[in-house]
Amino acid sequence: MDILVIGGSVFVGRALAETALARGHSVTTFNRGRTGTDVPGTENVRGDRTDKDALARLAEGRTWDAVVDVCGFSPRVVGDAVRALDGHADTYAFISSISAYPDWPGARVDENSPRFPCPPDAEAGDGSYGALKAGCERAVETGFGGRVLVVQPGLILGPYENVGRLPWWLRRMAAGGRVLAPGAPDRPMQVIDVRDLAAFVLDAVEAGKTGRYLAGGTPDNTTVGEFLDACVRAAGSDAELVWVDDQFLLDHDVAPWTELPLWAPLTDDLAGVWLSDSSKAAAEGMTCRPVPETVADTWAWYEAAGLPAELPSYATHAGSQGIDPDKERRILAAWDAR
Repeated sequence: MDILVIGGSVFVGRALAETALARGHSVTTFNRGRTGTDVPGTENVRGDRTDKDALARLAEGRTWDAVVDVCGFSPRVVGDAVRALDGHADTYAFISSISAYPDWPGARVDENSPRFPCPPDAEAGDGSYGALKAGCERAVETGFGGRVLVVQPGLILGPYENVGRLPWWLRRMAAGGRVLAPGAPDRPMQVIDVRDLAAFVLDAVEAGKTGRYLAGGTPDNTTVGEFLDACVRAAGSDAELVWVDDQFLLDHDVAPWTELPLWAPLTDDLAGVWLSDSSKAAAEGMTCRPVPETVADTWAWYEAAGLPAELPSYATHAGSQGIDPDKERRILAAWDAR
């Protein structure tokens, strides 16, 4: 197949380009050339997706079997790409987010859950990240004349992660010492490796599938304890995990999800964070590799990159990751003295 990836140099887009090439497809990427490096073997077209003239030049005289759009955050901007590429591809696959559902992360969601009522022509400042993703989905669903596929990942991990959640934990474990471990080690998680997400998207594109698919990973495919233990092992560290309960952390003003990345205390607003229903995707072939493999491969990439303190990112909605070392020490001391 001839595949156009809008993006294609960072994390999800990079994994899609690499996986497509490995399957023998031809891959064209369209991006500004600023955020990441091109995947060897791809054809690279430079341009800004917010520039309608650049989109017109991209489409002129070209056709593809599928477009995979991995970097759409503004419904209006996504709609411009849809209109420019309508008639130039058979399938438009949009990589969205579980955040398009307002009930998440407070409750379990599936493809039939209500989405944010964001219109398909909304501007970047017209709503939250999740609301805008829902608007982007509608821009594709209402504007593209061919097949439309929408994939809504949950928590994505793996090599080239540009948000910094797993890299932060790996860097912290490599530093060693006593590590603040949040909540309970047996608490289930549900994550997906970026390469498994890419494989599912391409499987669906190759099969001509349409519609929406939640792709959060296999339910309970790891626990918090297994995840952090895998980080310790991957980093070859002597780090000691000190498990501190949710309420103690909340009482000491630790921000869930960001200060201790992926920490989701058992509160009403986070009760469904690891409970997305990905059974539709699983029934149609989505598989997930063991999480320790994801962690080890991410460490290999991150170590080769020199353990950068900051990662290149356009995921500004995610916020900064990691707790201040002094704050971590103070909380550990308070936990010891309780």
